[in-house]
Amino acid sequence: MAELFINNNGAILPADKPTIQTGSRAFMYGDGLFESIRIIGGIPINLANHFKRLEDGAKAIQLRLPVYFTLDFLKSKIEELIQKSGITEGGKCRVSVDRMNGGTYFPETNEINYFIEVVPYTSNFFELNNKGLEIDIYQPLKKQNNFLANYKTKNGLMYIMAAIMAKEKGLDDYLITNEKSVILESSNSNLFIVSNGVLYTPSLEDGCIAGTMRMQVINLAIKHGIRVYECSILPQNLLSGDEIFFTNAIRGIVWVGGYRTKRYQNTIARKMQAYLNDFWENELGIQY
Repeated sequence: MAELFINNNGAILPADKPTIQTGSRAFMYGDGLFESIRIIGGIPINLANHFKRLEDGAKAIQLRLPVYFTLDFLKSKIEELIQKSGITEGGKCRVSVDRMNGGTYFPETNEINYFIEVVPYTSNFFELNNKGLEIDIYQPLKKQNNFLANYKTKNGLMYIMAAIMAKEKGLDDYLITNEKSVILESSNSNLFIVSNGVLYTPSLEDGCIAGTMRMQVINLAIKHGIRVYECSILPQNLLSGDEIFFTNAIRGIVWVGGYRTKRYQNTIARKMQAYLNDFWENELGIQY
């Protein structure tokens, strides 16, 4: 495998060497944002939507993006790393934008440092899981519905605790709820319920992550004549659905096999995954 590299605020460094600076506010306080971006055929996809969410998140937490930090700038830096790391097919990229070092809980500045890393991925297209996930609802912690709820901040402890507990209970994932017990997402993905051929997904107003893949699946569903409703999802809605599937930027669509004693199909999930692959095959001119 080719040597991998990272970009630490403009410095290209080998990924297997120390790369994090002492005093990093992301390391010390979780003071920053991140985006996980899929690479197909050596090309970062859906980048405009990732950048828009990063830009909006930066405004929300009062980070000051420099004038040069544009979509074209980010694209060029990711592509530089992909090429240097020898990734020609599937891969994934993580972009971090953190408040610059200095200060404690009160920062000395709102200027930013950025950090980009790329790694190969097992597949060059989106693959549906063979076995459906087993899930339940996470109860110990609730997600606060506030002006930060839609963004990928580095305050991920609730998701980590949910993932750990799921593993301990022999499950694949847990669903996260807000303080009104409205279901928002899983520990790492957005949520869709299929009922009578219609898609239902939690509303951004309830506090779910504004997922880039969530947005693309909504658009693809509408394009192919599938109705989609963004609405409040309650635990009883899980029992009335025909299918449940998750979406995230890296894996695309992941279908759920069961919630407690309820079992699910994956007919629409398979269709959506095919629509997703067809879209990027046409967009990138890649034959799978």
